[in-house]
Amino acid sequence: MVSQVEPSHALALRGPSSVVSRSSRHRRHGRSHAGGASFIPQNEFPVFSHTGDVEILVKAGSETNRYLLHRLILTQCSGFFEASTSQEWSRAGPSHDGGTELSRVGDDSGNESTRSRDGREVKKRWRYELDTGVSNDDVPMLVQKENNQVSIFGSTDTRPPPVRNKPPSNPSFFRSVANLSLPPSSHGPSAPQLNQDEQDLLNDYDNLFKIFYNYPPALDPIDIATAYLQCKSLLTLADLYDALAVVGPRIDHHLLQFQSRLWKQIAKYPSSYLKLGYLSQSKSIFQEALIHVVGAWPVGERHIRHQLPDSVIEIIEDKVEDLADLVGKIEGRLFRLNLLNSRGERVTPQNSYLDWLVVSLFRQWLAENTSPPPVPQMPQMPQSRNGQHSRNNTTTVTTTHHTNQTIQQFSPIPPSPQSANANLGRVYRTLGTAPSNYLNHDDCKRFLKLSPEIYSRESLKKFEKRLEEVKTMAREIVRPLMRSSLSGEGSNSSYLVCTRVEDNIFPTTS
Repeated sequence: MVSQVEPSHALALRGPSSVVSRSSRHRRHGRSHAGGASFIPQNEFPVFSHTGDVEILVKAGSETNRYLLHRLILTQCSGFFEASTSQEWSRAGPSHDGGTELSRVGDDSGNESTRSRDGREVKKRWRYELDTGVSNDDVPMLVQKENNQVSIFGSTDTRPPPVRNKPPSNPSFFRSVANLSLPPSSHGPSAPQLNQDEQDLLNDYDNLFKIFYNYPPALDPIDIATAYLQCKSLLTLADLYDALAVVGPRIDHHLLQFQSRLWKQIAKYPSSYLKLGYLSQSKSIFQEALIHVVGAWPVGERHIRHQLPDSVIEIIEDKVEDLADLVGKIEGRLFRLNLLNSRGERVTPQNSYLDWLVVSLFRQWLAENTSPPPVPQMPQMPQSRNGQHSRNNTTTVTTTHHTNQTIQQFSPIPPSPQSANANLGRVYRTLGTAPSNYLNHDDCKRFLKLSPEIYSRESLKKFEKRLEEVKTMAREIVRPLMRSSLSGEGSNSSYLVCTRVEDNIFPTTS
């Protein structure tokens, strides 16, 4: 009695915590024995010829990749295989040998088999083929096909096995052997080469099954842009087969090896990496991208709302609201900022006119740089008494038309929310890190010259000294906004990157 080899040596459970030691993998090769060489069928990835019970054919273009894997591993890694190989949905039907009666035999491990009338154990085998659909818009999907059962001794056929060393008697055999010596071009037309999409499809499925068996996927280790595309495609495939819990940690591990290059890419494409971090369940990538998205919000809002679930949108909106509250508190403190005179009183036009001008100039600069410009009023068409536009005077209509064009050409365009948010970040960054870049010596001089009666070299020096005191206080007030919560570089960002993301704030894909 031959016992069935258990496939537990390459088990990868559904979930990031399932890791199998690579030392348990063994490669088996044909060995030479005394009296001649014998061929031993492989029992390793991707074809477990002895223990595999799920056959998968992935065809793209002229190439077909064949896998013979284990139902036990596939069901633990993929919800798709767990459902499709269940008793309710499975198409692994009985053998079609006539007169054979089969009875189901089950065990706790999930292996299913049957017994034929003579008592031999027959193992079920499932078969899947890749269905590419009828149009280019269809998503290729594995479809389960009808498949006969296979005995643990081989076929359920009761005929004796053929003699393997019998000399060939077919003359065509000798012709095929002779053709081996001919150049490849004489064998017939070669198969067309795969295009990039077909090759990517084969690579994605191969990487998916490799991860199931705890083999490292073939992802670009040098070019992060190429690695991103490969990871994105692989995650999309894993999402299709409900295997994100197994594939996600592999993607996270591979991308984090890029370190600083990864953070720079996230800063360039935060909304794209936000989705990737969500699908891969990578807290590091998701939090890094979330800080950029919140700081630049609503940049990319349409793309994010279309690509990500409501749970992610709610997190973004909550963090945007928290950041707006913090900015509002900081802004209120800046506008209430004031100087004190020698008696400890707040400066006013009555007790210290020059110091009051310092505070007034700072507040005016702050208001101009934190508020959007007013929307210009558009002139309306002249109307008659009954409320209709007058059509009697063609000159008036033409003049009004030219006036509208002139206003649209020279009036400032109201800034969009995106540009206003970015400008706000630059203003506070100027206040917190570069005080010399605003209200400099020339600005102070021009301002004081508006009041010739108080302008002098001494008054200018005193004015600039008191203004430095205001700038110092402003720098301390905006310090909470200058904090960077990024793992990468954030000092050059035009928006605020001070959003704190707690570890427990993380949406799950389930």
